[in-house]
Amino acid sequence: MTEKEIRALVSLLDDDDEEVTTHVEGKIRSLGTEAIRFLEVQWEESFNPVIQKKLEDLIHDLQIDSMVERLQGWINGGALNLLEGMWILNTYLYPDLSYEKLVAEIEQLYYRIWLEYREQMSPTEKVKLMNSLFYNTIGFGPNTKNFHSPANSMISVVLESKRGNPITLCVIYMIIAQKLGMPVYGVNLPNLFVLTFKQGNIQFYINVFNRGIIFSKTDIEHYITQLKLKQNKTFYEPCSNQDIVQRVLRNMILSYEKSGDSDRSQELERVLEAISPKDSDEV
Repeated sequence: MTEKEIRALVSLLDDDDEEVTTHVEGKIRSLGTEAIRFLEVQWEESFNPVIQKKLEDLIHDLQIDSMVERLQGWINGGALNLLEGMWILNTYLYPDLSYEKLVAEIEQLYYRIWLEYREQMSPTEKVKLMNSLFYNTIGFGPNTKNFHSPANSMISVVLESKRGNPITLCVIYMIIAQKLGMPVYGVNLPNLFVLTFKQGNIQFYINVFNRGIIFSKTDIEHYITQLKLKQNKTFYEPCSNQDIVQRVLRNMILSYEKSGDSDRSQELERVLEAISPKDSDEV
């Protein structure tokens, strides 16, 4: 469809006949994400608030469709690059954010830590160095004042503010650690996301939300017992990048539920359903 034809459709969005406007909206949606740039131009050129509002809704819906398509493509490709998955989620609130910008910011953080990193260090020495630089030098820390803010799940916001929730801080810490060659992975604990350093017979855990404190498997056992939950091996072993992205999505849903924004929470529920395995039971 040409730009002229799209313009003609847009002009009908404020038609008095609801059947006409419904048909027009459906036709525009059927064009897919390629129509977004044309709709944005039409929004800028329109002085009709009714049409502008409908264009905003259409653009948002198409952006959600694009996000789902990209997440599904990322998963089908093996979900190998966690930063890419986090970037796709980030486009929910910041659709124009470039992936290259995130890569550059992570590279800068990695370089600051790499300058002092030594491969011959012991596992705990590596983590202690990482902690010192991550928290003290660079300044990352928990966002305890606005813990349930949706922004805490936006990696671009956390990189800028240096404040986030457990899982987003863990993601940044883990990506940098892995670039340094450290065998650090995410662990899906109930109510708390942590990291594990796992190499051969060596395994311990890192609470990134609590300034990188190191703890043991026994500590997790006690934690699970306190929560009165049944022990599960997934509480001790690395989870996948897809697991992490799905958990971030659940955090976002919870954030909007707590703020009373049911439209966004339900919208993200549909996104989560679209990328979740149909035959799995989530913890």
